[in-house]
Amino acid sequence: MAVGSVNNSSAFTAYANYASSTAKLGQSMNRLSTGQKSSMDDGAGVGISERMRAQARGTSMARQNVENSISALQTADGWMQRINDMLGRMSELSIEAQDGTMSGTDLTNINAEFQALGAEVKQITDGRAKFNGTNLLDGFSKTTQVGADSGQTITVAVDSLSALAGTLSGLEVVSAQAAIALTTITSAINTVAKARASAGGLQSRLDNTRAGLLTYEDNIRAAESKIRDVDMARESSEMMKQNILSQVGTSILAQANQQTQSVLKLVG
Repeated sequence: MAVGSVNNSSAFTAYANYASSTAKLGQSMNRLSTGQKSSMDDGAGVGISERMRAQARGTSMARQNVENSISALQTADGWMQRINDMLGRMSELSIEAQDGTMSGTDLTNINAEFQALGAEVKQITDGRAKFNGTNLLDGFSKTTQVGADSGQTITVAVDSLSALAGTLSGLEVVSAQAAIALTTITSAINTVAKARASAGGLQSRLDNTRAGLLTYEDNIRAAESKIRDVDMARESSEMMKQNILSQVGTSILAQANQQTQSVLKLVG
């Protein structure tokens, strides 16, 4: 008897088809369980996807940097508002002290409040106005990364008000000195107003940057999802198909093997 006559080609073909269906079924189950394509499914797509993911993560961190910078500027503005309020009151006191009907006792009391306010301004500018341990009103200037790529930075700065306390030092609102004090206080108010305008403009810029980063991150994550994510409906259909083929293959393989057993019985 020739060797070829004992080969069960039907069983081999059935087994090959069964093995193929089983392998594809396993791949479909893996895709459905992870929800993502592997490098074996789409090597080029996975490479693109990973670069997009890195961009998305970098953009998310940059957005956090921007938000921290905005918080620092808001904190600085809050302190400058307090200084503005006190300077405004000191201006009022300077004008009140120039009322010719005031007695010496009145002027002493007015000057006491004026000096207390000046001391508080000094405390704020000397270091009380801080953010994460850094004085915000003493020439605060930091370079912040605001994008996922190198060189995408913005310098976050607040005009220094450290000289303000020195300007107010020694001012009095008694007799003729009240007029000098008023002029100095008016100049100080303008200095703080300029610093607030600069910080406010920078805050507006950062707020627009934050909005742009959020939109970019959303778009790039959506694009990455289209490349990497599995089409669940399509993959579920594929799994069902391969599951059926695998079951059919098992049945056919069993029948092919039974044919071999029948031949052996005849020979026996």
